Amino acid sequence: MATYRKPVSVEEQRLMTKIAYLYHKRGYKQSEIAKQLDLSQASVSRTLKRAEEEGIVRVSVTIPTSVYTELEEALCEKYNLKEAIVVHCDDQNDEAVFDHVGSAAAYYIETTLGSNEIGLSSWSSTLLAMVNAMHPLAKASHAKVVQMLGGMGNPSAEIYAARITEQFASLVQGDPVYLPAPGVARSQDAYADVMSDTFVREATAYFDKITLAIVGIGSVEPSKLLQSSGNVFSEEELEALQQTGAVGDVCLRFFDITGQPVNLPLDKRVVSIGLDQLKNVKRIVGVAGGKRKLNAIRGALNGQLINVLITDHQTAQALMN
Repeated sequence: MATYRKPVSVEEQRLMTKIAYLYHKRGYKQSEIAKQLDLSQASVSRTLKRAEEEGIVRVSVTIPTSVYTELEEALCEKYNLKEAIVVHCDDQNDEAVFDHVGSAAAYYIETTLGSNEIGLSSWSSTLLAMVNAMHPLAKASHAKVVQMLGGMGNPSAEIYAARITEQFASLVQGDPVYLPAPGVARSQDAYADVMSDTFVREATAYFDKITLAIVGIGSVEPSKLLQSSGNVFSEEELEALQQTGAVGDVCLRFFDITGQPVNLPLDKRVVSIGLDQLKNVKRIVGVAGGKRKLNAIRGALNGQLINVLITDHQTAQALMN
């Protein structure tokens, strides 16, 4: 049943308009309006609210063309995200997406990183772009920045992995914790040897203490960076992955379109955080975009492997379809 509301008299309209004008146009405080008009501050507050209800005051938020507030909200609702950040990027080549999404991720981390966080850093071209775009924090965060995926193999992989961890830690005035291991061991026996290393055990011990994880999302088809790293699977293993329905990976842990892990023997050779461990992290920031990664991002969202997404607007729109 509709609530009956007493019609507003001309005198009430006049007072509402005067108070609204002083508050919204002249910038007066409610206390100043109350003093000038010999009213209580509570009366001024009620009148301002009534002015909105009567249409005397209309709030208008003008969203710039390159900002996607409504799309971000829709992504959060559809995929149960804590936050979504969508950046404008017309050019869908990998390098352009890396730069735009990485820059947005840099600003997000600069403005939200808490004191004494224990953060995990993966390595990918997008995360390298993020680190390159970051500004040093004015105040030390005292964060632990833990490398969450091995990077040795081809020397370029070690450079990327160590560079992201070290540079990130330096920018936030935190402490780096390196994972001195290959991303993919040559065999299960080699994996056992790697995991017995003291420094590897020290790094992986942080995996259950993480408060913030920043991860790239990969497709089954290896990126140029991964191909050059030496940390790639054989053609037979990639074919086996595709046969299981794998669509993407986080830290070389592969999953299907529903976000469920695909379990194959090759998974037992990967030196990184496990998906079950990752899902226990309070804040998991997925930084990825581009058409090539659409299904991988969708799978990660469906499986709630991330709860914050930073991506480009074309990928975001496709994720809503």
